[in-house]
Amino acid sequence: MSDWAGLAWLVVLLAANAFFVGAEFAVISARRSQIEPLAEEGKRSAKTALWAMEHATQMLATTQLGITVCSLLILNVSEPAIHHLLEAPLALTGIPEEYIGTIAFIVALLLVSYLHVVFGEMVPKNLSFSVPDRAVLLLAPPLVFVGQVFRPVIVALNATANGVLRLFGVQPKNEATSAYTLDEVATIVTQSTREGILADGTGALNATFEFTTRKVRDVVVARANLVSLPENATPDDVERAVTRYGFSRYVVVDPSGDPTGFVHLKDIIDLDTDSPSAPGTKTGAFWEPIPAKRIRQLVSIFEDTDLEDALATMRRSGAHLARSFTAQGETTGVLFLEDIIEELVGEVQDATRRD
Repeated sequence: MSDWAGLAWLVVLLAANAFFVGAEFAVISARRSQIEPLAEEGKRSAKTALWAMEHATQMLATTQLGITVCSLLILNVSEPAIHHLLEAPLALTGIPEEYIGTIAFIVALLLVSYLHVVFGEMVPKNLSFSVPDRAVLLLAPPLVFVGQVFRPVIVALNATANGVLRLFGVQPKNEATSAYTLDEVATIVTQSTREGILADGTGALNATFEFTTRKVRDVVVARANLVSLPENATPDDVERAVTRYGFSRYVVVDPSGDPTGFVHLKDIIDLDTDSPSAPGTKTGAFWEPIPAKRIRQLVSIFEDTDLEDALATMRRSGAHLARSFTAQGETTGVLFLEDIIEELVGEVQDATRRD
């Protein structure tokens, strides 16, 4: 092989090495949330990129094999060519002949190492880190093709590596991490807020992260603190409670103080016209116990339930109030939908509540 052919191979091998390095970091760095919409639109490169991300260990084995082969070939093909090309100019400098070979080797090694590190490693790595989503769409298809061509070798290498990991008690992962954990997102928000990139004046973002750790018992209103009505309460009692407290919903309790249901103001507001009393008396429907069908049922939720799960349960049932109970079945209090929402967005004021 001529010296100039060796230089040509140096360029080709540096480009191949850069491809494998860029593809490796692109597969690891890209986010599924950016690629999946493109795949759903039918873009083939996006579908291939998702496949590569889901088979990350196989793709990493492919890139490592490619990088190793390229590196060895660069040293074995390109370095001798540069070494030989440098000997003639060095001979013209008057350097003793016994030193020319050593100097040419050192200069060739340094030059090849510099080109390899900068253009074969750092440049493609930094590009993939800067634009991982675009890089994975461009580099994943040819990487998957190479992986399929050398599949037997890749599978053998990957199986060997995974076997070694298992010997040390480490469970290998096949898919690249493509989503942020809750703690990672919280850290990003905190850091961005501190640096002034993100504004969270109301504290809603931080409240959202704290919400995921809250339990029903953290926001439940204890039985002793409830504004309640007896089971034989009348619409007149509800009206008086509204006048005094301003709430639109009231818990109905049995003689022992256990919540059995709740009544909404709008459920009884028409009762004063259903059966009017005689003039000067209090014998109509407005002063009679609220009909059972007008009292709404409480859903029951265990006190150790995550608040977000409790919210989902209440939304499915359409209930604004729920009974909280212990593992022994004892009632601890009542959970209000309003209090759950306040954990997310801050104080929510009942439209009818007295200040």
